Amino acid sequence: MISSIFAFILAVSCSQPNEQFKTVRDIDMTTNNNDTLAVATFGAGCFWCVEACFSQMNGVVEVLSGYMGGTTLNPTYKEVCTGTTGHAEVAQIKYNPSIISYEELLEVFWFVHDPTQLNRQGNDIGTQYRSVVFYHNDEQKQLAEHYKKKLNESGAYASAVVTEISPAAEFYVAEEYHQGYFFDNPDQPYCSAVVRPKVEKFRKVFAEKLVK
Repeated sequence: MISSIFAFILAVSCSQPNEQFKTVRDIDMTTNNNDTLAVATFGAGCFWCVEACFSQMNGVVEVLSGYMGGTTLNPTYKEVCTGTTGHAEVAQIKYNPSIISYEELLEVFWFVHDPTQLNRQGNDIGTQYRSVVFYHNDEQKQLAEHYKKKLNESGAYASAVVTEISPAAEFYVAEEYHQGYFFDNPDQPYCSAVVRPKVEKFRKVFAEKLVK
C-alpha cells in the first residue's frame, strides 16, 4: 500500500468528469447483512470533502458527517466551529470488509488531505479540522500507526505527519443539511472552489474503486 500512497502524493492533476457522481445514496443496500459490516471514522478537514469522497467507494454502505473527540454533549455545528468543544469534524463510514478493506480506506484518508498540517486544512483553521484517525479496535489502531510511521520514515512529505490516532468516542451525527452536502449543493462557493477539485482528483486516482 505504501508504494501506492507515494504515487498518490505525486498525482497532482485533476480530472474533469462530466458524468453524474454516483454514491452509496443511489444504491439499494437493503440486502446487506449488518452483521458483516464494519465502521471507520476519520477527520481530515471539512467533513463535506471527506464524506463526498468516501461515499463514492464500492463497498461503502453509508457515510455520515458528524463530530467526535470533544467534551461538549450533543454539540451543534455552530458550537464545533468555535473550536472550543474539542470535537473534530469527521466522516463515519459503514463498510463491507469483504469488498473494501480498512487499509484501502486508510489510503483514501491519507490522500484526501494534508496530514502534515496541524489543526487546519488550507484556509480551514482550528482543532475541529485536525487530521485524526478514530480507531474502533486494536487492528485499526495498529494499521493507522503502522502507515503513519511508514509515511514519516519515507520522507514523502517535507514535514512530519501529525495525524492524531485516538480511540473512537461518542459520535454525534451532524445536522441533516450537512449530509450529502456537496452533492446537494455543488454550486455553493466553497463546494466549487474547495470540495470539487478534491473530489475530481480523488475520482481520477481511485477510479477502479468507485461505485459503478
